[in-house]
Amino acid sequence: MRFGLFGGAQSSQADPARGYNEYLDFLLEAETLGYHACFLTEHHFTGWGQVSAPLHMLSWLAGRTTRLRLGTAVMVLAWHNPMLLAEQAATVDVLSGGRLDLGIGRGYRHNEFHGFAMDADEAEARFAESLEVMTRAWISRERFSHHGRFWNFNDVILEPAPVQRPHPPLWLSAGRDASIRAAAGRGHRLLLDQFTPVETLAARIATYRDATGTKFDPSMIAVARDVFIGDSPAEIEDAFRRRAIGHQRMIDAARTPNHPSASTGSHILAWTDRPEARIEAALYGTQDQVAAKIDALRGAGVTTILCNILGQSRPTLRRLIALSA
Repeated sequence: MRFGLFGGAQSSQADPARGYNEYLDFLLEAETLGYHACFLTEHHFTGWGQVSAPLHMLSWLAGRTTRLRLGTAVMVLAWHNPMLLAEQAATVDVLSGGRLDLGIGRGYRHNEFHGFAMDADEAEARFAESLEVMTRAWISRERFSHHGRFWNFNDVILEPAPVQRPHPPLWLSAGRDASIRAAAGRGHRLLLDQFTPVETLAARIATYRDATGTKFDPSMIAVARDVFIGDSPAEIEDAFRRRAIGHQRMIDAARTPNHPSASTGSHILAWTDRPEARIEAALYGTQDQVAAKIDALRGAGVTTILCNILGQSRPTLRRLIALSA
């Protein structure tokens, strides 16, 4: 079992640098302990200081680490100029010696599309066009032009070229069978969310394996999980309480005001009406309890877990890696 980290820093208006520096130190210790990767989220306009520029943080990490894979989970393509994003991703790949894992997605939070004054119904089309431009930029060795619905470029060429060829691995968050099969057909790797029950994970992994065929490798799938290892029932119960507060904040940011009870869609919105599923999926408990949950994930075909460690708990970080064998 390989462990990576998932999530990001939180800053404050009073001291913006502190939260970033503490999280970066957390990631440096993770590399020393033997963690495989970190996947940073991208979020905007939250009011609680989530990371808005993960590639900038990864550039800093590229210069301070030697082995840790540097990932995003995910960059929302709709919000970025695709040529600029392709250049920035390639730059991180170059600076890190080819360690970038680029998670990409369509976005799901209402407050972010609202903040960018962007129609969320266009997210799918924007995603597709941006991905087309970025892929062409990474692969092309000659200048090209693009004239589409959302973006226009004349006589452009990517600089620098990424180290990983034809481009850094692309990771896509998907849950529906059609989306999983589409990701496999394009050669994308698969990110599975932290709320999906083990039985459903096994079915989704089987779908991806079937669609990938002879090219399938278990390392092409990563599963996110919320993680906390405690010593007492009271400590673990308090961790669940703190986690529930964070989840509610995510739900509130994601929901469309005109449809506050909607529970469809990707990521957390699909589980808003099933809090028991979110609790069961979390790797919360004593070390033995968490080990048993990891064994269940292993039995479902999971080989890589991206861990969102509550409160950047250093004891959890250190105890968890002992369960990787």
